[in-house]
Amino acid sequence: MGTLDMEKPSPSITTNGNFDEDDDSPIEEVRLTVPNTDDPTLPVWTFRMWFLGLFSCGLLSFLNQFFSYRTEPLIITQITVQVATLPIGHFLAAILPTRRFKLPLCGNRIFSLNPGPFNMKEHVLISIFANAGSAFGSGSAYAVGIVTIIKAFYRRNITFVAGWLLIITTQVLGYGWAGLMRKYVVEPAHMWWPSTLVQVSLFRALHEKDKQRMTRAKFFVIALVCSFSWYVIPGYLFSTLTSISWVCWIFSKSVTAQQIGSGMRGLGLGALTLDWSAVASFLFSPLICPFFAIMNVFVGYVMIIYVVMPVAYWGLDTYDASRFPIFSSHLFTSQGQNYNITAIVNNKFEIDMEHYDEQGRIHLSMFFALTYGFGFATIASTLTHVALFYGREIYERFRASYKGKEDVHTKLMRRYEDIPSWWFHLLLVVTVFVSLVLCIFLKDQVQMPWWGLIFASAIAFMFTLPISIITATTNQTPGLNIITEYVMGVILPGRPIANVCFKTYGYMSMAQAVSFLSDFKLGHYMKIPPKSMFLVQFIGTIFAGTINISVAWWLLNSIENICQDDLLPKNSPWTCPGDRVFFDASVIWGLVGPRRIFGSLGNYSTMNWFFLGGAVGPIVVWLFHKAFPAHSWIPLINLPVLLGATSVMPPATPLNYNSWVIVGTIFNFFIFRYRKKWWQRYNYILSAALDAGVAFMAVLLYFSLGLEDKSLDWWGTNGEHCELATCPTAKGIIVDGCPIS
Repeated sequence: MGTLDMEKPSPSITTNGNFDEDDDSPIEEVRLTVPNTDDPTLPVWTFRMWFLGLFSCGLLSFLNQFFSYRTEPLIITQITVQVATLPIGHFLAAILPTRRFKLPLCGNRIFSLNPGPFNMKEHVLISIFANAGSAFGSGSAYAVGIVTIIKAFYRRNITFVAGWLLIITTQVLGYGWAGLMRKYVVEPAHMWWPSTLVQVSLFRALHEKDKQRMTRAKFFVIALVCSFSWYVIPGYLFSTLTSISWVCWIFSKSVTAQQIGSGMRGLGLGALTLDWSAVASFLFSPLICPFFAIMNVFVGYVMIIYVVMPVAYWGLDTYDASRFPIFSSHLFTSQGQNYNITAIVNNKFEIDMEHYDEQGRIHLSMFFALTYGFGFATIASTLTHVALFYGREIYERFRASYKGKEDVHTKLMRRYEDIPSWWFHLLLVVTVFVSLVLCIFLKDQVQMPWWGLIFASAIAFMFTLPISIITATTNQTPGLNIITEYVMGVILPGRPIANVCFKTYGYMSMAQAVSFLSDFKLGHYMKIPPKSMFLVQFIGTIFAGTINISVAWWLLNSIENICQDDLLPKNSPWTCPGDRVFFDASVIWGLVGPRRIFGSLGNYSTMNWFFLGGAVGPIVVWLFHKAFPAHSWIPLINLPVLLGATSVMPPATPLNYNSWVIVGTIFNFFIFRYRKKWWQRYNYILSAALDAGVAFMAVLLYFSLGLEDKSLDWWGTNGEHCELATCPTAKGIIVDGCPIS
């Protein structure tokens, strides 16, 4: 064996096997990408896998949680781990001792720190280990946001144990039922999960023989050093380079001009950046996004930001928009002042109606209101679009999945011992039990009643299979976050933490389940033993969640006024843009409730029409497609992508989108078209190196200068110089620091 393996392959089957061509995958993309061979003798349960897997998981969890509180959060992705651990794995294979030991407690199995060359299966498990607990590359556990808003925004207390249990249960709950669905969405050949093919391609590229003078490892080191060295300039010496909003510099006294030109607080016309963290924030690295997807996002972004927004704000003054900033995630009174949320929360952590009536209804900036409207439209259009354009395909593939014969990949995976069903049953029962304990005995901290947990779990369970099928066949993953918070807000208004807990259990357990199944499909293609996959995902999720809450707890208790824009020092990076939106959502859907904002008692009831518009839009496109079948461009109109183009705004800003589109177009259109060999060899390597360099320098700057409160104060460190972008334009509205209209 050469190492300690969890499963032994069946000795009755040869290494490569003999399969007919009819056994090949029915999906062309899979046939072109995934090899039809397997070497079951390759060791996977190795010291290298455990060491690099745990180290990568801990490092990514630390960095992603650390960066999540910063104005420009950088998410270190799984691809960074794939690239960075390859040379380290080869290095360990070269230096570790090869001596073998017998382990009496494990049936005298043979163990070695170095069982041979670093192989692809170890590499796959390390990458999955590192990404465990981060659904679809979100960076950190979603439930950390609950701890953050309780401590930083509501200024209340939650114990570390309650926060840890909340994070672990929401991350693991979906695994229980997802494992039982593997036979429907992982094993069938027609459930092909397009996103996993990118990972398969990269693994194969990284493990090919590299005879070039400039090896991938050497290129990675050079690019990492350059990224690391450069970030000291926008990250400390000249932070204005993060947002170069030159329109504000020219029109220093014009509110309207700064609203148009500000990259951080306005429409970002002409705003650019020389900071990679701003390029890769929120939307992830543009180097790993296909060009057609970039163009879909670009079209939707331009339509919403530069067509709908100006008309609604300056043209129609919709919802008295001119009384508030054009782009903000804050909540306001009718006179344009910041809404005092803490004043409307009573001692029971519920809404105080007397103080709410004193301040009046909550008002949103024009863009924040439109964000919810387009969110409603995106949900509805996704369901309609998938049903019309992919409905028959999904049905036929799902039907073929249990009627069709097994393909070569499923047959190769039969060599490995499968996971017993009782593992998933036990995991589900234990997680539900612990979650109920949390809701019953720590109810004063999480607010959610026990029936809320059961209801949220039922919603997540009901949607996991259909959304998994949609993701496995179309690469589109509808989210349940808005629906879950809307439902709980109607059922139980006035309780903000109950609302976000319900949303997290309902949305995150489903998202984790889909992510779990996606990773299993990657393991299916790469021929990873199922038990190894399960244990790596489960252990990695627990470890990552523990690191997340520990880092969050440390920062929340060590940085004074973290997340409080108005109390932090000028240009402090600890503004928590994602948590600000999470907090505002807890106020809108939980504390105040949707009836007082989007219902008959609120200002934004017309936003509900976006549901209808989103549902009808794909029908119109589909009818045009049927009427004019010769026009091949019509079915390329993907309304869920167009309407959801700005789904991460806020907290993302136009600056992030501008730079993301430009960089993505340069690399995935021009370089891909005219320098394809270079792109094939180095594109993903460059992306990983840029991410890693920025991450390491940012952490170094914080520990060497940030903790000592050492900062520079000159024009180049005073932000983007667009202070007037946050001002209203309506007459008679007086806001500190703004000219009176």
